[in-house]
Amino acid sequence: MSAPVGIDELLERVRAGYTRIGPEEAYDASRAGALLVDIRYQALRERDGLIPGALVVERNELEWRLDPRGSHRAPEATGHDLQVVVICNEGYASSLAAASLHTLGLHRATDLTGGFQAWKSAGLPVTPS
Repeated sequence: MSAPVGIDELLERVRAGYTRIGPEEAYDASRAGALLVDIRYQALRERDGLIPGALVVERNELEWRLDPRGSHRAPEATGHDLQVVVICNEGYASSLAAASLHTLGLHRATDLTGGFQAWKSAGLPVTPS
């Protein structure tokens, strides 16, 4: 049995498996066809607003909605080659979510460094929820 791993070490390990992107790069990727996926819970979306065009998927439904072969997939989950940018509030939960999507074969999945708060601070588009 292996030794327990703390969350900071786990984040470091999963983030080493892919390249994270910043707000401007995420914005450019979305304009080039990447799927932005907002996994923040409803209260945060209501408080802070939404990213126009982002697919809202609660974190507990993410794998079911984005698995291209899944019976409960979202129409946007078109294939394993889809570039997905997962966005949480500050960029922590999204890292674990992106790693989970990699396990499902979504090899281009990544997350937004700093999350929604970094997007908003960068002055990128936000609409009221």
